[in-house]
Amino acid sequence: MKILTAYFSRTGMNYAAGNIIELPVGNTEAAAKIIAELTGCGLYKIDRAEPYAFDYRECVAQAKEEFSQNIRPALRESAPDVSEYDAVILGYPNWCGTMPMPVWTFLESGDFKGKKIAPLCTNEGSGLGKSVADIAKLCPDAELLEGLSVRGCEVQDSRGDIERWLKRIKLL
Repeated sequence: MKILTAYFSRTGMNYAAGNIIELPVGNTEAAAKIIAELTGCGLYKIDRAEPYAFDYRECVAQAKEEFSQNIRPALRESAPDVSEYDAVILGYPNWCGTMPMPVWTFLESGDFKGKKIAPLCTNEGSGLGKSVADIAKLCPDAELLEGLSVRGCEVQDSRGDIERWLKRIKLL
């Protein structure tokens, strides 16, 4: 099975375990790298063409504005052709109770008909939110697999959880 892990991740000031800290590697990127090590899958970083603010509060304001106005921001790089893959592991942080808007741009840019999509959401306690329902709406012809919620502040210790999840959904 050919797998792509497409993920959105943010470096800079982030909320973690009740504090604002600087992350040199975003939590979702750390999880995506674990997945790549376990599966040998390809990686595609979903990056907004114009980066979000480094400052956490400014970034939250930008994300809320995009969400409230239903904006699909341009991506830095064109998305890969998903027709080459059997499954897409989709990684993202929980923003505004769902996925960041660049992930919406990514999902709307490809044809996911017949593809398996496995959501992986990093968060600090908000879980998957309504992201799974949103993925189902955006990709109605895809097979949506069980998602995994990983606390961002625990991502470095999540290898076992990720491996068990990949086995459970038959991607490992």
